[in-house]
Amino acid sequence: MIVRALIVFLFLPFQAIAQGFAGLGTDADGFAVPMPNPQFDFPQDHGAHPDYRIEWWYLTANLTDPDGTAYGVQWTLFRSALAPETRNGWTDPQVWFAHAAVTTPKKHFVAERIARGGIGQAGVIVEPFDAWIDDWQMAGPSFEDLTLTARGADFLYTLDLSANGPLVFHGQDGFSVKSAQGQASYYYSQPAYDVTGRLTLPDGEIEVTGSAWLDREWSSQPLAETQSGWDWFSLSFDSGDKLMGFLLREDDGSSFSSATWIAPDGTTTAYPDGAFRAQPLGSNDVAGRAVPTEWAVQLPDKDIDVTVSALNPNAWMAVSIPYWEGPVTVTGSHSGRGYLEMTGYE
Repeated sequence: MIVRALIVFLFLPFQAIAQGFAGLGTDADGFAVPMPNPQFDFPQDHGAHPDYRIEWWYLTANLTDPDGTAYGVQWTLFRSALAPETRNGWTDPQVWFAHAAVTTPKKHFVAERIARGGIGQAGVIVEPFDAWIDDWQMAGPSFEDLTLTARGADFLYTLDLSANGPLVFHGQDGFSVKSAQGQASYYYSQPAYDVTGRLTLPDGEIEVTGSAWLDREWSSQPLAETQSGWDWFSLSFDSGDKLMGFLLREDDGSSFSSATWIAPDGTTTAYPDGAFRAQPLGSNDVAGRAVPTEWAVQLPDKDIDVTVSALNPNAWMAVSIPYWEGPVTVTGSHSGRGYLEMTGYE
């Protein structure tokens, strides 16, 4: 508990603790803040934005072995700034941390890395693309062609990623509003990677194929002070359509929602608060807390009425700031698979 508390203080200024989930509702004094009508600059925007307080490169993959067994893989690199600047050496105020996980129908393997900026231990280079922390790496000749590696005490994976569609932008052209008060982030995704690779688990090596979804997001105050956590869905339907939707839960029991519909050709439709609906159908006792691992999800405008169920209800990320993250199956009006992330369940 003491180590965890020290890590949280390292990630965020003292006054940030308990203001929104993980301090993400803290005032953004001194940091840049997202503004409407963003003008993205690629490939530069695939890299870091140190004048913003929080940023991530977030990949989830739905995979299958030759016998048809389903697996999930997560790889996330976070950057959290104590001040909006960079410096060489240990005085650099940029803090980096990363999570990696493999989920099977029966097991969930998790690892975490933490690094200080300015000493070469972690970072992102744009051309050729390279995002790393220690020996964990997502790198390749471009953002569309990557190799992903990570290891923990009881797992290892190496995956090759090849994009087969365009980048997509959430909200209004990448300006993603997160609350009625106007908190927002810059948010885009590459939701269409083809994946081949290998998992190494305690029972041996497993060849896998499948698909992956990579989220890029940065902000300085992405939540309101009254928002205690979120439920985020990335769903890929057998039709070729995709859906990103999230609920941000308020302390009073209400929620703020947003969604993006992604057609097979990559064109998008953005949906405002209230259009996307998600209701828990059942909970599991996970790490000593009740976590909803089955959901009813609707997007009436697209005739979506589906049940989203965890492949493994015990996909708890027992890291410094814990949360639930794992692969899901989709049944109902549409079938498919995807990923679910849930934070703030105490």
